[in-house]
Amino acid sequence: MTTLSAGIVGPGNIGTDLMYKILDRGESIELERMIGIFPVEESEGLQAAQEAGVPVGTEGIDSVREHADELDVVFEATTSYVHEENAPVYEDLDIFAIDLTPAAVGPYTVPVVNLDDVVGETTNINMVTCGGQATIPIVHAVDRVADVDYAEMISHIASKSAGPGTRQNIDSFTQTTSAGLEEVGGADRGKAIITLNPAEPPIMMRNTVHTQVHEDTDVDAVRDSIDRIASEIQSYVPGYQITMEPEVKRADDVAFDLGDSIILTTMLEVEGEGQHLPPYAGNLDIMTSAALGAGERVAANYAEAGELGGVAGD
Repeated sequence: MTTLSAGIVGPGNIGTDLMYKILDRGESIELERMIGIFPVEESEGLQAAQEAGVPVGTEGIDSVREHADELDVVFEATTSYVHEENAPVYEDLDIFAIDLTPAAVGPYTVPVVNLDDVVGETTNINMVTCGGQATIPIVHAVDRVADVDYAEMISHIASKSAGPGTRQNIDSFTQTTSAGLEEVGGADRGKAIITLNPAEPPIMMRNTVHTQVHEDTDVDAVRDSIDRIASEIQSYVPGYQITMEPEVKRADDVAFDLGDSIILTTMLEVEGEGQHLPPYAGNLDIMTSAALGAGERVAANYAEAGELGGVAGD
């Protein structure tokens, strides 16, 4: 088995949860370093890494440069603008980047939809957003049965699960997720909405997906397609659950003219595994689970082709 050496850049909630997932169940990924920009005593994530026996760096991208010979893969868990600045450095250092921010420097990647299509063709892949990982597969599942004219997702997450990086990325979240609904999900047009809910106790991550399709669509076939893709997602996100199978809304159910279309509304919930974050933080859990799955596929591709993306490995 080929094992790739990895670093995590960004020791916040997402980076720390990813660290525990790699240490717990990473088969082809060996975590070599956790990197941040603050002294260890000011970073809970770096402290957690040290306690877990993972070496740390505190100089951001300079720490990556310093330890580049140790790293095959970097998981970027910072912010959009940081990844935009860091991406050229990873490329120059021949380090494969798995981007957990909405920067979208590389192609949008959703494991159950297009992972095998993009890994091997690039050295930088983008994991879209938490809402994208949860809802793009639903749109794809509908689109492979009937052409989706329009897709809209509404993602509700607990305010407590949204750290500083998530809040800084809100605008990028909506733009990137909307684009992902189209480019990966297959919708002709897409729209994304997110709410941070301050309720106590905190809510689970909940998502609603509206898809507009032709009125002659075989709804039973759509339901079967969604059930199949949900089962695939559950193989790496056990807490992923469809809470309402597609419900049909026709012209007389809505306040605008649908013409010869109907709207299929699907609801789902994501419960986290609780390695580092509480179970209600499914929005973070689905991102880290998807990123680890992508990393494992990068390792498998390297084993098959001897290359990380289009760049020859050492």
